[in-house]
Amino acid sequence: MFDLGFSELLVIAVVALVVVGPERLPKLARTAGHLLGRLQRYVSDVKSDIQREMQLEELKKLQQQVQDQARDLEGSIRGEVASVEADLHKTAAELEATVAGNDSAGQGEAAAQPPATGGELPAGEGSDTPAAPPETVPAGPETPSPQLELGLDPAAARQPVEKT
Repeated sequence: MFDLGFSELLVIAVVALVVVGPERLPKLARTAGHLLGRLQRYVSDVKSDIQREMQLEELKKLQQQVQDQARDLEGSIRGEVASVEADLHKTAAELEATVAGNDSAGQGEAAAQPPATGGELPAGEGSDTPAAPPETVPAGPETPSPQLELGLDPAAARQPVEKT
């Protein structure tokens, strides 16, 4: 703060001794010490307050950055979810159109096939002939699947259908 050497302090002490006197000099020194201590504490408090304010400002800036990043992340996630939903709706519409096309094609083929009569007994029932293993017909575009018509799992429609 001030650049005081030993010689300057000695001169100040001699002048204070002459001006104040030897009886009041110890009391004056004590009072000066108390005032100097208060001044040092006050400066220390001001420094710590300034440091706390600086840290608080840094924390506020950091909090703002984190909030901005969180908003950006939320916006990008919402955009991705929206694009996935749009793709999903598009795929569902295409699948429904394909199923509707297969249903109309399958109905025309079903009308061309003769209906099975209920009066005939299959082999093995009521006769001595052993029953033949049931035939499997793969489900394809020509045979509509009841699962697809009901909107159930399309993977189940690809499984072979057993005729009885």
